[in-house]
Amino acid sequence: MSAAHRPPDADPSPPTCWALFTGFLWLGMSAFGGALPLARHMVVEKNGWLSSEGFTELLGLCQFLPGGNIINMSVALGMKFRGPRGAFAALMGLIAAPSLIVISLGVVYQRYADDPRIQHLFAGLAAAAAGLLISMAVKIALPLRGNWAGIAVALACFVCIAVLRLPLLPTMLVLTPLSILLTWRRMR
Repeated sequence: MSAAHRPPDADPSPPTCWALFTGFLWLGMSAFGGALPLARHMVVEKNGWLSSEGFTELLGLCQFLPGGNIINMSVALGMKFRGPRGAFAALMGLIAAPSLIVISLGVVYQRYADDPRIQHLFAGLAAAAAGLLISMAVKIALPLRGNWAGIAVALACFVCIAVLRLPLLPTMLVLTPLSILLTWRRMR
C-alpha cells in the first residue's frame, strides 16, 4: 500500500489472513443489512488498512463490478493484502455468520410471515438499513471536497439512477469513462 493511501497512524504491515477473516467475520455478524458503513469503519478508522481516499477508490471499483459491493470489497481487500488466500479468508469470514442467520430467519419468517409483529420488525430493519446507507454516503463523499468534477459525476449518477430511474449499466458505461477522464485531467 502506498504511503499516500495509508493513514499516518496505520500499522505498516498488511493484515494477516486471520485478521482478514476475523475482521470480516465480525463485520458479517454485526452489519446485517448495512455492511458498507461498518466496513469503512473497520478498514479505515479501526484498522487503518486503507485511507479514506483508498477506501473510496476501492469501493468505486467494487461497485462497478458485478455482484454485491461488500462481497467484492472483501475479495478485493483480501487479494490486495494476501492474494488468493486472503481473498478466500475475507470472503469466508464475511459470509459464514450471515448465511447461518439468513437460513434461521427464513425458517422463522416462513412460519410466522402473517404475524404483524414480524412484518413490523422487518419494516424497522429496512428503515435502519436506509439510515446506515445515508451515513455511509456522507462519509464516502467527504474525500470529494474541492473535487467539483467528482462531485458533479456523483450527482449525475444519483440523478440518472435514483431520480430518472435509468438502467445502471448504460449509466455506468457513460459516467465511468467520463469520471476517469476528469480524474486523469485533474491529476495532470
